[in-house]
Amino acid sequence: MDQTELLKAVNAIRWAHRIDLGGGIITPGDWNTPEILLRLQLPQDLSGQTVLDIACWDGFYSFAAEQRGAERVLATDSFIWQGGQKEGFLLAQRVLQSKVEEAEIDVLDLSPERVGVFDVVLFLGVLYHMKHPMLALERAASVTKRLLIVETVVDLRLPGKALAFYPGSELGRDETNWFGPTPAAVEGMLRAVGFSRVERVWPSAGRLRLWRALSLFGSKAVKRAVFHAYR
Repeated sequence: MDQTELLKAVNAIRWAHRIDLGGGIITPGDWNTPEILLRLQLPQDLSGQTVLDIACWDGFYSFAAEQRGAERVLATDSFIWQGGQKEGFLLAQRVLQSKVEEAEIDVLDLSPERVGVFDVVLFLGVLYHMKHPMLALERAASVTKRLLIVETVVDLRLPGKALAFYPGSELGRDETNWFGPTPAAVEGMLRAVGFSRVERVWPSAGRLRLWRALSLFGSKAVKRAVFHAYR
């Protein structure tokens, strides 16, 4: 399609991710995905490696992994795609002439038998949506050969290794948000599912301390953090 047709197609879709489709066209996603990508500290060179993107939505991170040389990328989703919001992924896949593979599968159905195992697994913006967060991490761990990258909401109101429970829509007015673990809880959960080394790569310790201090004075106590878990 030409640029006019592409722009019309882009504008007809509700985007979550900002994806550069070339020719000056960037999808108008709500999430600043290029900025989030920097926080993830995804290796710049993924040559020869396999990558799994769990609950990928529009697929920005899947395409980023492919562009960094990944040998194979599998993008999976169920809730969003089955809810009728797969058009963005399919359009970007076509325009970028991407070889990213796709599979409609729920997080809790992941297993080595169903999808295989991958060098790098992306588990981004998923954990706090899970009614069974430990089970979800076990499923993600089961298909991780080397590195699991977790990006999630963290709740700073509680001490130690604790999880805040959101039974209604109090977190972001979204009834699909269930749990907000503390940073220490995320690290402990990742070790409990079999990872030998866990690092919080964002935010810095100083910024996290500042957030905690501000939360005592009424500032927003729910933030986001990124963790790398290694086998």
